[in-house]
Amino acid sequence: MNRGKVLIVSGSAGSGKSTVLSGFKGGEVEPFRFSVSATTRQPRAGEVDGRDYLFVTKERFEEMIENGELLEHAVFNKNYYGTPKAPVERLIEEGKVVILEIEVDGAEQVMNTFDERDLLSVFISPPDYETLEARLRGRGTNTEEDIRERLERAKVELEYSRLYQHILINFDNRSQDVTSAIVELVNGHSLKGLDIYCDSSEKLKERFYN
Repeated sequence: MNRGKVLIVSGSAGSGKSTVLSGFKGGEVEPFRFSVSATTRQPRAGEVDGRDYLFVTKERFEEMIENGELLEHAVFNKNYYGTPKAPVERLIEEGKVVILEIEVDGAEQVMNTFDERDLLSVFISPPDYETLEARLRGRGTNTEEDIRERLERAKVELEYSRLYQHILINFDNRSQDVTSAIVELVNGHSLKGLDIYCDSSEKLKERFYN
């Protein structure tokens, strides 16, 4: 059996990464599997403990940090989020591609943990700042303060894109193309020349702000 790998996928709020990755949920697309993150935030309507997240207390989460049970952890909106280590390592040994949908600061921790042969990292970005703002406003669930905070956070996250092996642009109504591109990358195929593939962090920043 071939050894699997970790697939890190990050992107700002509004990048559409959750929609891109939705096609892999349920374990029906081989060899992809989702890592289930632990969090201290309260469950939202419809979320199931152990499927969507591992919902734990702050005390339990801090115990997991102390015991070295997490690959990475970060604080977002005053709540802890982290990736339990043991399930990921088990799935890699089983030959699976383990998807970690995580924030950029947590992703950097994971990048420093795994050998490059066991790792593939993808940063997903909206095509430009205007599209990002339109998506955030179009949700109709964020306050003006929330929107401004997320836009500022997106600028910071853009700087981290240089750490990722691949950068994909998620144009409106093109999420399936990005999903397919991730499969191609996992299979070792080149995406150079495709309009959704960005060659560098510098080119991404140029198009994002212009």
